[in-house]
Amino acid sequence: MMINTVIVDDEAPSRINLRYALAAHGQWRIVAECASAAAARTALAAQAVDVIFLDIQMPQESGLALARSLSEQAEPPLIIFVTAYSEHAVAAFEVHALDYLLKPLDDSRLAQAVERAAAMLALAQRGAYARALRGYLAPLASPWLTHLSVRSVGRIERIAVAEILWLESAGNYVQLHTAGRTILHRVTLSKLETHLDTAHFSRVHRCAVVRLSQLHSLAVTGDGTYAATLHCGAQVPVSERYLDKVRRAME
Repeated sequence: MMINTVIVDDEAPSRINLRYALAAHGQWRIVAECASAAAARTALAAQAVDVIFLDIQMPQESGLALARSLSEQAEPPLIIFVTAYSEHAVAAFEVHALDYLLKPLDDSRLAQAVERAAAMLALAQRGAYARALRGYLAPLASPWLTHLSVRSVGRIERIAVAEILWLESAGNYVQLHTAGRTILHRVTLSKLETHLDTAHFSRVHRCAVVRLSQLHSLAVTGDGTYAATLHCGAQVPVSERYLDKVRRAME
């Protein structure tokens, strides 16, 4: 299956670099190269497009403005953002399971992005992608997340934060523990923690964040360290630096 793609970037060298990089991926067909959001709208109206490589910082109309309008479609093209944004913005992409490429382009990172996009297209995940995109782009009344978009083998699943009992670090991933299952999400605990409501969640250990209402008891373990037992039955390690916070939450 050929994948029709459009490159949108106001800088000609960036478009050329991406064009040559995509040549190594045989099923990807570039149907248009655009220097502005306006030109991209014309290209998108003229033909069916599967994936857009979209620069964020462009004059007149930004890539995010174009993405926001596309997100209102029921099944928009997939967007791979191209950015030189700060670490904070990149963290937001990861939290919402959106793909991105950092300038200058890295061939291995591009290969990962196109592989994931192809898998999503094969599994007809455009509707789920649209919801994830709106979750990132929609102006929020609160800075805190209400839902997470979790990507797994080409699929995107929407998880309500209200269902999460505690979170556990797993390297570059985080395990989301709910009442019925554990879900692996591709984002670090440190990045995700900044998007969780501090009135409901707190760090208790370098590898764990818990829902405060889940704290049931605190005890010293056999090796002299501390552990909290949650109402769900899980035992979570507690660092000494967080002991006072845990005790106050349990009062």
